[in-house]
Amino acid sequence: METAFSVGSHRPDRVAIFRQLLTSATREASVAMSRWVGDVIDLTLEEVRAVPLEEVCTTLDLSEKVSILVVLTLRAPLGGQIILHFDEPNARALAKALIATGEHSSGGWSELEQSALLETGNILGCAYVNALSRMIDHELIPSAPVLVCDFAECVLEQALAEQLQYSDVVVVSRTRFTQGERNLNWWVLFLPGSQLQELMDQSLRVALPRPR
Repeated sequence: METAFSVGSHRPDRVAIFRQLLTSATREASVAMSRWVGDVIDLTLEEVRAVPLEEVCTTLDLSEKVSILVVLTLRAPLGGQIILHFDEPNARALAKALIATGEHSSGGWSELEQSALLETGNILGCAYVNALSRMIDHELIPSAPVLVCDFAECVLEQALAEQLQYSDVVVVSRTRFTQGERNLNWWVLFLPGSQLQELMDQSLRVALPRPR
């Protein structure tokens, strides 16, 4: 699982602060998913690094691939999007793992499979929203998640173009999802709107040591 957060700068100290935030959110999501599934789910943050916006699609290897996206939109005025990106094999495997009956379809997506992916997005999204709310000391309110099957590069192109107005990089984190012997991978991207980005920048300036 990979996560991308816009930080406005690739300074190592900013990346370190987001590592702390993502570690806390990942821990919360791991506990919540374990309770939901009734089994031990281990989400482990393995790597955090800054990536220029123009390299995000290449880094995520999104070209010419139909993807499964779970999108949560943050309500204005502190708007933004949290997007879970799956390739189809990982999405199918995750849905199968989370459905107690083991039901799965070979063609379209059954209602149970869609519900499993949407609830995963809801749990992870809420964990990130809670961590961000604590960071900026403002309540963030996410919408209900929406499931989209499309070419991820097309879906993200406009959102990434808008990010260029106030940020030139995103922080990409690599996280491992483990359930027993099962290991799955997906990406999570966080794309804040301008007002949310401004509050995040203010919080980072307060948290960072002043240059000498």
